[in-house]
Amino acid sequence: MTKPAKNPICLWYNNDAEEAATFYAKTFPDSSVDAVHSAPGDFPGGKKGQVLTVQFTVLGIPCLGLNGGPMFKHDEAFSFQVATEDQAETDRYWSAIIGNGGQASDCGWCRDKWGLSWQITPIALTQAITDPDPAAAKRAFDAMMTMGKIDVAAIEAARRG
Repeated sequence: MTKPAKNPICLWYNNDAEEAATFYAKTFPDSSVDAVHSAPGDFPGGKKGQVLTVQFTVLGIPCLGLNGGPMFKHDEAFSFQVATEDQAETDRYWSAIIGNGGQASDCGWCRDKWGLSWQITPIALTQAITDPDPAAAKRAFDAMMTMGKIDVAAIEAARRG
């Protein structure tokens, strides 16, 4: 039996935590499905023997998927932020999430098909909007505010002026 993490992030799913965990494990490095546990009895939204919880890891972060039914939904108050090295990595993660039933949003944010929010954030963006030159940081920030998926070349161009 896999020992649970001391303080995992618990994510509520509408009976599809295993599907979500499997997607994350195949999409992101340092990610895995670690254990799947069936309910020992009936529970709100499910029956004895159905998957109740899934222990998984996303980018090294321990998580617990709880199949709690449709009562609660994910929202942008919680998101995974993925720091990407370059445009290719940014494109790969963005496309994986959007291409698997997800939805694009603004400023590098998107939602997966389960409603979980992701910030696909190139390191170049973080560096640009924290530039010690306030004018350069503002130019990069203003450019970001017009984007869905982040365009690294456009951010770097805006930073340079």
